[in-house]
Amino acid sequence: MRVLGVDPGLTRCGVGVVEGVAGRPLTMVGVGVVRTPSDAELGLRLVAIEQGIEAWLDEHRPEFVAVERVFSQHNVSTVMGTAQASAVAMLCAARRGIPVALHTPSEVKAAVTGSGRADKAQVGAMVTRLLRLDAPPKPADAADALALAICHIWRAPAQNRLQQAVALHAATAGKAATAVQAARAAQAARESNAPKGRPA
Repeated sequence: MRVLGVDPGLTRCGVGVVEGVAGRPLTMVGVGVVRTPSDAELGLRLVAIEQGIEAWLDEHRPEFVAVERVFSQHNVSTVMGTAQASAVAMLCAARRGIPVALHTPSEVKAAVTGSGRADKAQVGAMVTRLLRLDAPPKPADAADALALAICHIWRAPAQNRLQQAVALHAATAGKAATAVQAARAAQAARESNAPKGRPA
């Protein structure tokens, strides 16, 4: 499985590609940051992020894209920029038919470090260890992107099982509902065809 992790941001959008399967050593394929100038017009910054992510998709051909789920913070302008960059990443993937998964920061931290409250230094250290790197990727946005990809690889089997269970339940429930409707229709047909009693 090859996953592109995207840590969205307007000024620095972290990107990292990891390959492997759960339970086996993982390999970093590439890591970097898509940057935009803070004084540029918003639309142009979003175009630059789109072009950067498209270049990563062209070069690495991931099977999945994992994006950090945006949560509200005290700084509304920062949240807005992060959400806009996140939407661009999802759009780029969806346009190519690549499945997109959203993971919360605490999910990523818990998956990589074992604690949903780990700080960036702890995440970077564990990413370095898990991918057998010489040093933590810099800046932290790049390490976070790799952590997102690792999180998705490790969580995907469980998520797939859950999705299959939900689909099976829905299919079984649908068949049961169809059977009930058929039984009711048959009963109604029998009642309408039954001979009527003669009036007194």
